[in-house]
Amino acid sequence: MTKIPGAGLAKGLAVTLRTMTKRSVTQGYPEMSPELPPRSRGVIALFEENCTVCMLCARECPDWCIYIDAHKEVVPAGEPGARDRTRNVLDRFAIDFALCMYCGICVEVCPFDALFWSPEFEYATDDIQALTHEKETLRAWMWTVPPPPALDEHAVEPKEFTTARRAADKAAKELGLGTGPEGDVR
Repeated sequence: MTKIPGAGLAKGLAVTLRTMTKRSVTQGYPEMSPELPPRSRGVIALFEENCTVCMLCARECPDWCIYIDAHKEVVPAGEPGARDRTRNVLDRFAIDFALCMYCGICVEVCPFDALFWSPEFEYATDDIQALTHEKETLRAWMWTVPPPPALDEHAVEPKEFTTARRAADKAAKELGLGTGPEGDVR
């Protein structure tokens, strides 16, 4: 089989001409903001009220980019004769997004749902030190977190719900109350 000189060049030019005649699909980003998929990963948001300063997120982070400072505070006993309690108070919670690899381990290991994925992605800066965001900024991103997806109406109800509904129905019958169609007490 003989090769024709310049066949590769002709194939390349054919691809170029074919591409030039197609309509461009590029969007002008700053003028048009992109439509993000639901539950997309942008930055990590903090719901400070749920944080108990257990430090699981900082310990499990493979990049060590979460910085937490806290102190213990004594809570006086509510009843006479009871012991005073201590609780952790969050002083500083910061994430260095220059180090973060967005793996989401911190969000997964948080036992109290204090960390969430926010779709916010416009936080670029020229200064690498400005990528360490403190708890105030992380808290502001919390309000951009979308609600969780709705439950599938055709899914099987969890056994905990079924057990709780049966117990509520039994208690309602003992008290002489009726129940509604959804099992709620009327």
